[in-house]
Amino acid sequence: MSQSFDVIVLGAGGMGSAACFELARRGLKVLGLEQFALVHDRGSSHGHTRIIRTAYAEHPAYVPLARRAFERWYELEQLTGRHLLTECECLNAGPPGSEHVEGVRASVRTHNLAAEELSGTEINHRYPAFRFPAEYRGVVERAAGFLYVEECVRAHLDMAVECGAEIRAEEPVRAWKVTGSGVEVTTDRGTYRAAKLIVTAGAWATKLLADIGGPLRVMRQTLLWFDIGSRGHFFRRDTFPLFIADVPGAPFYGLPAIDSNGLKVARHYGAPELPNPDGVDWNVADADVLALRPLIDEFLPGLGALRKGQVCMYTVTPHRHFVIDTHPDSLQVVVACGFSGHGFKFASAVGEVLADLAQTGSTKHDITLFRAGRFSEPVRQ
Repeated sequence: MSQSFDVIVLGAGGMGSAACFELARRGLKVLGLEQFALVHDRGSSHGHTRIIRTAYAEHPAYVPLARRAFERWYELEQLTGRHLLTECECLNAGPPGSEHVEGVRASVRTHNLAAEELSGTEINHRYPAFRFPAEYRGVVERAAGFLYVEECVRAHLDMAVECGAEIRAEEPVRAWKVTGSGVEVTTDRGTYRAAKLIVTAGAWATKLLADIGGPLRVMRQTLLWFDIGSRGHFFRRDTFPLFIADVPGAPFYGLPAIDSNGLKVARHYGAPELPNPDGVDWNVADADVLALRPLIDEFLPGLGALRKGQVCMYTVTPHRHFVIDTHPDSLQVVVACGFSGHGFKFASAVGEVLADLAQTGSTKHDITLFRAGRFSEPVRQ
């Protein structure tokens, strides 16, 4: 079987689903290929909720893309009639000199963002669930919230199909190659040809994009929900923020309790880096809970037992910044990978960037920080 398309998108998770929608709405003939069932839990776009924030600690260059992402999520809500984003203030906290808190301040200064500074004592007073040391510092921003991650992916896929895209699930890609002025993709079911290919393969980019020009590694992460017991009023989103705590040795983050599963908490980084997703254990173990429990007991005392757990993956680059670029060896191929555990919030805007690159080779969005060549370059604030 051989079929031809304008663009083939390899991977239909957060970034791929957004790219399929954006390409199809522009009138292109699009094929999206997904190796698992659609909206699956074996990648990086699941876990019920994801934080979206604007005062970006990782680099001020992310802020314009975050603003655009908000606009596109709101638009997707209008187009689908679905509730995808809930606004909620975000607390960034850490000891004096915290790299994360200083990064937030840099973005606030660079882009003149609204934010409020708090001491550790003030944090504890405003949000009684926390117990931060008095010398800690916090920055609270209100241009933040959380996305319903599976619903976001589903909405992009549904809109892509409505606009004419063809989405094929449970069809793993075995190989792709450049053929003259186009590309050829081989799966278990056939061979497909297109003028352009977009690779948004998540952790499987470690295999499919091994020649991208720098190392990609996979990090297993666990998302854990804890019982809030009789203190539930402390953890509602009207009294409890999204938070990112840059505590020594073990940064962690969490989201308010929005259902019976309780408070969602997870460590950020800190796990071994694997060469590919083959070695990921998808079962939540006692060790996963024990690794997080000391942080909870110290900074969020009083949380109860584990209610739910899920495993997901980070695909990390050496500098923890994304790769969004044309392939170093082929202008027919666009790549988006290495989102390093903080990428999903940008999916709505990244879909637009990928469609731009596939159509014209350039985009109005500043993606200098995400060029593949930056693997070998130092990152400057």
